[in-house]
Amino acid sequence: MTEQLSPMPEDWQRALAVVAHPDDLEYGAAAAIAAWTDAGKEVSYLLATRGEAGIDGIHPSKAAPLREREQIASAAVVGVTTVEFLDYRDGVIEYGLPVRRNIAAAIRRHRPELVITLNHRDTFHGGFWNTPDHKAVGRATLDAATDAGNRWIFPELVDQGLEPWNGVRWVAVAASPQPTHAVDATPGYERAVRSLLEHRAYIEGLTDEDPETYVRSFLDETLSANAPRFGGRLAVTFELFPR
Repeated sequence: MTEQLSPMPEDWQRALAVVAHPDDLEYGAAAAIAAWTDAGKEVSYLLATRGEAGIDGIHPSKAAPLREREQIASAAVVGVTTVEFLDYRDGVIEYGLPVRRNIAAAIRRHRPELVITLNHRDTFHGGFWNTPDHKAVGRATLDAATDAGNRWIFPELVDQGLEPWNGVRWVAVAASPQPTHAVDATPGYERAVRSLLEHRAYIEGLTDEDPETYVRSFLDETLSANAPRFGGRLAVTFELFPR
């Protein structure tokens, strides 16, 4: 028998989503975020890059501000108004102390109970190889959730007025090949579609297919994949790490 997915915890108020690129959250997780903001929860976004290397036909100098605008508009569709960028170079993020420090600093600023990130494992479901940026940022986010609560790790953050925050209760990894929990995607589905459609320049660089047809096809396949493990409902899945 296939193990069933547990519902995500709901007893929290603030979340911080930390991912590598514009659109990372829109390929599924946005449906959960829409449901959470509808329930009055606060969700903020932190992006490591501006996704400037993501569109082959647009030079990075022009792609960066374009993708930033698309991400801010996309976040607004699901009720997120705080979107920050760390300005790492797209495609070449390296796991290490600098990225851990910057994410820990953001966690101390925002003081979330739930931290969300994207798959840090080598592969996605089906064996598709993950990207270096996703792996580096995902792993650094898991580590930074602990770093944020220890005043003796990155003590310079205290000097900057960022006191330790040990209130992160969970890190939820979206698109993990080893999901443990899920959120019903049905209430947020249409907003998830509109949110991903805001990344129009990126989508048009990916496919000649009609953007809405592409978006609905992708989300339908992604969100229905684990429905048998979640009572037949469309599911945004997460691998949940308690702290």
